[in-house]
Amino acid sequence: MLTNWLIIMVKARKDSNTEEKILIAARQVFIEKGLAGARMQDIADRAEINKAMLHYYFKNKDMLFEVIFRETAGKLFPHFEKLMESDLNFFDKIRSIVSSYIEMIIQNPYLPLFVMNEMNKNPEIGIKTFFEAQKPGFVKKFRESIEENMKAGLIQPINPIHLIMNIFSMCAFPFIAKPMIKLLTGLEDEQFKNLMEQRKVLVAEFIINSIRK
Repeated sequence: MLTNWLIIMVKARKDSNTEEKILIAARQVFIEKGLAGARMQDIADRAEINKAMLHYYFKNKDMLFEVIFRETAGKLFPHFEKLMESDLNFFDKIRSIVSSYIEMIIQNPYLPLFVMNEMNKNPEIGIKTFFEAQKPGFVKKFRESIEENMKAGLIQPINPIHLIMNIFSMCAFPFIAKPMIKLLTGLEDEQFKNLMEQRKVLVAEFIINSIRK
């Protein structure tokens, strides 16, 4: 009986280790080649397993990516929610949201385009998956905070939805348009990354200055 239990435990650990190796490999391949350019064979090679083993764990790369997406969003958006409940002033909350969001995309640059593609392919399923993964309770809290600061006379009157869209579009758009930006400006990857680091401050201050009274 004990022997069977040990066998089950060892197998479970091996399964867990293999799955983690696949996820690490997939993240690397997605970053290098993008979601569209990545192939299951590339991921299998990087994970040092055969393709049949990869398909045993994940039937296709969309399923594989969804796991990565949920993990990433699952870490970021609870952080936003805690941030909105913190004692930071409203402007510092904006600074922290912008910095955290841009850093997340720097680490996972394929995410914005993936979300856009999913929304365009099947809006109902895409949007449902997107919000189920993120469970963005922080949006409600952020809207409430905007309204409180408007009533207190600390910021200009603004539709909270416009402010939320301004923040997230200014953070995400450069990553979506990266090929075009690089083509037009001649930027190399490292230069582009440095610009995105600068945007952690630039975007936040631009937003704050646009609404501050």
